[in-house]
Amino acid sequence: MAVSTAEKLAQGQKEISIGEFFQRNKQILGFDSLTRALLTSVKEGVDNSLDACEEAGILPDIYVEIEQISKIEFKITMEDNGPGIVKRQIANVFGRLLYGSRFHAIRQSRGQQGIGISAVVMYGQLTTGKPTYVISKTEKEEAAHWMNLVLNTKKNRADIIEEDFKIWEGKEHGTRIEVYVNARYTAGKQSVLEYLKGTAIVNPHAHITFKDPAGEIHEFKRVSEDIPRQTKEVKPHPKGIELGHFHNMAKASSHRRMVAFLTDEFSRVSPRVAKEILEKAGVREKKSPKTLSIQEAKAVVKAIDAVKIMAPQTDCLSPIGPTLIKKGLRNVLSGLKPKFYAPPITRDPSVYSGHPFQVEVGMVYGGQLPKDKQVEILRFANRVPLLYQQGGDVITNAISKVDWRRYGLEQRGGKGIPYGPAVILVHVASTQIPFTSESKDAIANIKIIDSEIERALRLCARKLKSHLSKSATKAKNREKFNIVQILLPEIAKKSANIVGKPVPKLGKTITSIMDVIWIDDSIEYDKKRHKVQVDVYNYTSTIKKMKLYAELPMDDIDMKKFDPEPDDINGDKVQWNINRIASTDSYPIKFELKGLEKEEFNDVEVYFSDMNPAIVIGADMLPGDWNLDDKRITAAAQSLFDYDEAVSKTKKPDDDDDLDYDDVAEVLDDDNGIGDSAEVISNDE
Repeated sequence: MAVSTAEKLAQGQKEISIGEFFQRNKQILGFDSLTRALLTSVKEGVDNSLDACEEAGILPDIYVEIEQISKIEFKITMEDNGPGIVKRQIANVFGRLLYGSRFHAIRQSRGQQGIGISAVVMYGQLTTGKPTYVISKTEKEEAAHWMNLVLNTKKNRADIIEEDFKIWEGKEHGTRIEVYVNARYTAGKQSVLEYLKGTAIVNPHAHITFKDPAGEIHEFKRVSEDIPRQTKEVKPHPKGIELGHFHNMAKASSHRRMVAFLTDEFSRVSPRVAKEILEKAGVREKKSPKTLSIQEAKAVVKAIDAVKIMAPQTDCLSPIGPTLIKKGLRNVLSGLKPKFYAPPITRDPSVYSGHPFQVEVGMVYGGQLPKDKQVEILRFANRVPLLYQQGGDVITNAISKVDWRRYGLEQRGGKGIPYGPAVILVHVASTQIPFTSESKDAIANIKIIDSEIERALRLCARKLKSHLSKSATKAKNREKFNIVQILLPEIAKKSANIVGKPVPKLGKTITSIMDVIWIDDSIEYDKKRHKVQVDVYNYTSTIKKMKLYAELPMDDIDMKKFDPEPDDINGDKVQWNINRIASTDSYPIKFELKGLEKEEFNDVEVYFSDMNPAIVIGADMLPGDWNLDDKRITAAAQSLFDYDEAVSKTKKPDDDDDLDYDDVAEVLDDDNGIGDSAEVISNDE
């Protein structure tokens, strides 16, 4: 009897092992070129080391060495001081794809899928035929355990060639891996060195040493003793959850009632909220989740979006934080001597597809950064640098949409990556980063992530705009200031001598010419101390009073000396109440800071309140988000008075009802300098 074509085809069909699939598609994992293969190998090893150290509460000491064996063969050595790996798990960790402990845990971590380091082992044996050497020691063991292994792609298991115990001199605990790969070592933006620089920026608690093939040592010292907080595993947040995922969760649930299912298997859902969701969806509270139809599941998912639910928990995320972002940037970029570090922005957590995420942005400007090139973009996901596929990343997309011309950077055509002496850092932290591929080079263009990045960029860019505006105004008025303070008295003195009359009093003349409150600040670094002076000059015809504020890195200062003493210190914010400055008089404020390197404090942020901003030069109005006090509420109320006018300037006739709040804030900021104060009335605060 003749065999049918379908039967013949069926006989040729068989299961493909995970190892064989990735062996034939290694480009998916980031091994698509010799240059990239080297970077990917180092990246996977360093990421594993950082995760292991942080989970164990250990400040990471990481050593990376690349040795050239032949034209395209390199030996990569990576060693850490982590907790080590128990003997029975070494072969699984390094020789088994899709094996790990983080895939099902909803919390922030660098690696989740259990592919990275085992893929490096696989690539090494494919290209050089050599096994990988691993040695690891835990704290309680007297000796370390080592083995040479390869990955059996058909079984997706490690084949151990040899193994034994040895004394690891001087090592209490840690892991070392030595792998041979075919690769190419290069310098530039997509090099191992640049990856380690980026890693040092967003991991200032790590000490990283790198020995390149030429034997040169590159050291990135630890600038923070604070280990990132331990992230806690949480349940999925219901906002944005996909229908299929929700339906599968319901079918697999052990709960007998929908109310219990929603309350126990999702975060931020109380029994009251669960009942409200089910009421809107038209689903019975006592209905079994296992019997939920796809139509009912669709109704519940729709109702979830219509019900107000608390924002996700933040203990599953570990953002870098503004202080450490600034420290990291200064540590790595200090050689370029930037003139301005914009105060970094950390947004409140948001949610996509049930996964919490948080966006952080930092900016650096001036110094030796190139003026005629596109700004440098530093992209990070869960504290890991992203060096490839910049054009396909949501971070690049969000940066391109901002109108940077209003913030002082050149932007040809009004869109795209801006030009200027600046570095833009964007970090996305999430329980699950939506990468565009398994190589984890770019973040997918998710609308809500794009929106959060854009908002953070605008907030940070306003700080840059304020700095540039302040610098330009100071430069423009300094000449006028010098004429009034120096030249005018000299002219009066010489004129009086010529005509033989007393030197006239110039008070009224000076106030008539200036008619401003002039705030001038200077910083001098001497004997490892920053000596700061802020002078407030009253060039008006009446007595004035005001409040002056300075933002200082108080946590990093070993010694501080103020004259006069501040009236209030709240975190990094210092306040003086200036109750009286006579006309043509000045009010000096002096302070010394010890404990910072010279380049760590080269610009003092000065603000004021209780004064008409139209007559103040040299400082900005107090930002509305400094304190939730009466002044912030007053600033927000003032913003509301201007809201209608701002809407009329941003809303086009064919616009829908949803107006981007940041567009309104931009107009408020441009028109009267209260954009930051207006942030208090944003639709998500």
